[in-house]
Amino acid sequence: MRRLAARGAAGDAGEVAAPAADSTDCARGRHPSPRRLIDLCAIWDPGVFLPAVGWKRASGFARRRLNEAETLNSVREAQLELLEAARPRGPGSRERGPVLRMARQQQPPPWVRAAFLLCLLSLSGAIEIPMDLSQPPTITKQSVKDHIVDPRDNILIECEAKGNPAPSFHWTRNSRFFNIAKDPRVSMRRRSGTLVIDFRSGGRPEEYEGEYQCFARNKFGTALSNRIRLQVSKSPLWPKENLDPVVVQEGAPLTLQCNPPPGLPSPVIFWMSSSMEPITQDKRVSQGHNGDLYFSNVMLQDMQTDYSCNARFHFTHTIQQKNAFTLKVLTNNPYNDSSLRNHPDIYSARGVAERTPSFMYPQGTASSQMVLRGMDLVLECIASGVPTPDIAWYKKGGDLPSDKAKFENFNKALRITNVSEEDSGEYFCLASNKMGSIRHTISVRVKAAPYWLDEPKNLILAPGEDGRLVCRANGNPKPTVQWMVNGEPLQSAPPNPNREVAGDTIIFRDTQISSRAVYQCNTSNEHGYLLANAFVSVLDVPPRMLSPRNQLIRVILYNRTRLDCPFFGSPIPTLRWFKNGQGSNLDGGNYHVYENGSLEIKMIRKEDQGIYTCVATNILGKAENQVRLEVKDPTRIYRMPEDQVAKRGTTVQLECRVKHDPSLKLTVSWLKDDEPLYIGNRMKKEDDSLTIFGVAERDQGSYTCVASTELDQDLAKAYLTVLGRPDRPRDLELTDLAERSVRLTWIPGDDNNSPITDYVVQFEEDQFQPGVWHDHSKFPGSVNSAVLQLSPYVNYQFRVIAINEVGSSHPSLPSERYRTSGAPPESNPADVKGEGTRKNNMEITWTPMNATSAFGPNLRYIVKWRRRETRETWNNVTVWGSRYVVGQTPVYVPYEIRVQAENDFGKGPEPDTVIGYSGEDLPSAPRRFRVRQPNLETINLEWDHPEHPNGILIGYTLKYVAFNGTKLGKQIVENFSPNQTKFTMQRADPVSRYRFTLSARTQVGSGEAATEESPAPPNEAYTNNQADIATQGWFIGLMCAIALLVLILLIVCFIKRSRGGKYPVREKKDVPLGPEDPKEEDGSFDYSDEDNKPLQGSQTSLDGTIKQQESDDSLVDYGEGGEGQFNEDGSFIGQYTVKKDKEETEGNESSEATSPVNAIYSLA
Repeated sequence: MRRLAARGAAGDAGEVAAPAADSTDCARGRHPSPRRLIDLCAIWDPGVFLPAVGWKRASGFARRRLNEAETLNSVREAQLELLEAARPRGPGSRERGPVLRMARQQQPPPWVRAAFLLCLLSLSGAIEIPMDLSQPPTITKQSVKDHIVDPRDNILIECEAKGNPAPSFHWTRNSRFFNIAKDPRVSMRRRSGTLVIDFRSGGRPEEYEGEYQCFARNKFGTALSNRIRLQVSKSPLWPKENLDPVVVQEGAPLTLQCNPPPGLPSPVIFWMSSSMEPITQDKRVSQGHNGDLYFSNVMLQDMQTDYSCNARFHFTHTIQQKNAFTLKVLTNNPYNDSSLRNHPDIYSARGVAERTPSFMYPQGTASSQMVLRGMDLVLECIASGVPTPDIAWYKKGGDLPSDKAKFENFNKALRITNVSEEDSGEYFCLASNKMGSIRHTISVRVKAAPYWLDEPKNLILAPGEDGRLVCRANGNPKPTVQWMVNGEPLQSAPPNPNREVAGDTIIFRDTQISSRAVYQCNTSNEHGYLLANAFVSVLDVPPRMLSPRNQLIRVILYNRTRLDCPFFGSPIPTLRWFKNGQGSNLDGGNYHVYENGSLEIKMIRKEDQGIYTCVATNILGKAENQVRLEVKDPTRIYRMPEDQVAKRGTTVQLECRVKHDPSLKLTVSWLKDDEPLYIGNRMKKEDDSLTIFGVAERDQGSYTCVASTELDQDLAKAYLTVLGRPDRPRDLELTDLAERSVRLTWIPGDDNNSPITDYVVQFEEDQFQPGVWHDHSKFPGSVNSAVLQLSPYVNYQFRVIAINEVGSSHPSLPSERYRTSGAPPESNPADVKGEGTRKNNMEITWTPMNATSAFGPNLRYIVKWRRRETRETWNNVTVWGSRYVVGQTPVYVPYEIRVQAENDFGKGPEPDTVIGYSGEDLPSAPRRFRVRQPNLETINLEWDHPEHPNGILIGYTLKYVAFNGTKLGKQIVENFSPNQTKFTMQRADPVSRYRFTLSARTQVGSGEAATEESPAPPNEAYTNNQADIATQGWFIGLMCAIALLVLILLIVCFIKRSRGGKYPVREKKDVPLGPEDPKEEDGSFDYSDEDNKPLQGSQTSLDGTIKQQESDDSLVDYGEGGEGQFNEDGSFIGQYTVKKDKEETEGNESSEATSPVNAIYSLA
């Protein structure tokens, strides 16, 4: 504890100062901040030292670690609570002061402890290349894999990287190059790869959803970001609905369903009343993880409010409220007997039948659940029953993991955090009450997305050295490993004789400068993937120091500290420490040197003060740096504030005297109830005390004195009690019980030195407004017993409030209940219904009678029924609940039903007859299902009701899917009301057809379906393409090539005529000649030599050449050899040469033209 406290006093890393003689103190007299301490610790990223030269230069990794550390501020609260528990009270506290002071002085500030943990995390890792040296790119910041954005804001996809030279960036979207320059809304930040998509000038964010990946490249390699899936947040509106009042018998289970609209991400669900008052939840009433509200058994008090499900959406910060449910609870008022007031079982006293437990969620006796490793496993069991069942959790064949298992929602949910493979197995929940117990077994399977066993790290080698990159991951199923280099698969990379791939390891031997590259390891399974970049850099660098020279570190006596010496070199240098120029290396005993070169001094003593030198050496040279260590005395509170009790309006003084190192600046501050104390005009703060004038009730609480320097702090706490309002009355007793009166007696509480002037008696009844208290009467402060007048048919409970000049006391604990008398029922249950739950039964239900109409104990119901319009005799049965099921009934036929109330005093009046129906069945298919397409944008559907509904239609279900040939789109489902027989849909495109399936629904389900397809639309695609062909680039290029070809033919003709032939040309059309039509009208050549005319039967072959029996000449004959060739634009490649005489005599022996040019030229 002492070492931790001293370490927390800035000995964790000490305080770094400039080399100047007068060093600057941490935070200049204020509390050392976590960010300042991070600088002192010289955290590296990731695992690489950064010089302690300021927060702005700290890495993103270190900042994230700091944010995690700042969440440990709760440690401070826990410390204060522990100290408060050990704090001596009263005047004798000073005798125990030294012991308590010692304990308090050991407690470091929470930010110090958090930073110390971060410093320890930094003691392992690789050395980072300084940025002034050449190095491949490294991704330093990127968006999360599942990136959900607010549609109201511009989209930001982050990608930052470092390297020397600075890397350039490009992106892919859905695995294709994303051309940012072509989209005016998309831009890339300067010197960064971060994408910004701006919607200020319009546009839909949904158009940019997809999978993005960033590439950072310089001449030494390419680094890749994760594949970032961009999704736009959605917060749909709640569907409008009218909710009828929910009628339920007291003691029956009830589920109020929420069914929130699907959002992205999923909304947070909570229940409130329509007036935005939270719904009180307990073992009996609670919300499930699915958002539904479960009542294990309904009580009369549950109808005092309504119930509304609320959904809070994360990005829009909006709350959508569903229409409220209203409950109507039917209750049985117990027999009017005052002896029941002491009944130990409220359910039995209220006439609610006890029931064995049954599961409301999940249903049945067994279920299964799959969870991914590292996630939280949440198992839930919600049971109904009377009394409310208790839930217990067990694991078959073992114990629950106590270190990470906790119970939630009144033991109805079991949460196991950070699940591992060992947590798989069978769990079961046991629901029990005094009537019995049931159990539900949940089989848990743990799968795993890939997780690192050995993540590849950057490899820095000297020329000629060997090394290896290792990429090991595990998962369930076992993940596959793929290596890439500079973003390309390793298999397609140029061969490297110095590199050998052995599964998950790449081995480098005799590396050279040319071996520099960035390697990617991608390991994946069906549950996810991991992508890691690791570069190989080959450098030849002598040692260098990375931190400022001649740093000053100040630490507290007896604390632990660490001296950092960040360095770099290649080959990696060895580092040694020396003190005050002595020749012996510091290691062992009170010193410990870590692999990264940091020197830890386990417990600082006065003699440890001095100058420490670190020396880094490799084959290319050495470098050194010095650190000066100063040891300071700790800060102590030697006279602490004491607990005090003060009357309202008096003056209180709390002492706090401190001893500290005179070279450090002392700051004394105060906290009230662990929050900074506001020093108002009634308070005076001095160096050694706090004075409060005119103490008020709000001044009551804990006061903490905090004495701080730049390096450490000490604290002490005292509690101030302010006298004021009286204590609550106690021990309420009812006597002199009568038909309409009772005597209430109580014992007054302490008046806290202010005489009690009045007592207020309040009452609560559990039939109409359970839980709501009303004033009954008021009595003088000198009275502690009074006779209360009562009303009939009320179950009373009383409490008393004392009043003095300061104010009112808290209410007393409630008294016992007192009930009045009863009589035979004067009415029958309402809302009698007969409805089928299956096709061969009818369930008769009614609203149970409440306490004001039951009039007596043992309320029951006489149920009668018979088929309508028949002369059958009445069937009857006596029921104690609120439902009865009649079996073996025909499908959907009417029945006459009567329900009559009866209690121990007699029967109610003759009941009315209501008409009910037996169960429904599946309906037949809708008739005359028609599909019409008035235009290319819409499709109209019409249908008629089924011929045999077999019950009450509750709606229609339409399923349709787009198809284009063999390609099918996503199926879409639409639900309609039972009165709707038309539907118009908008086509997604004018080409695809649609297949529709329509079925009707009753309570039983969907019946036979009718299927139709939309008519085929006219093929407009071809027409549109023809209209646009003249504007296509390829068509323009083809026309230019044809024109050039004609020019070449004219030149050839001119050459032939120059050699003696007569080749007049009639130029009528500036288009290529067709070999099939030699007529003058088509622009063909007119030959004077009839022997040289082509045959009338010559034709163009499939490959575009002209078939003929003989040809006089060809352009090929004029080349240097080989066949003539054409460029992509149709121009001729080659040179015309003068043929030899022999070649001239053989020129007419060619049998076939090999190209359109040769064919036409041969005709010449």
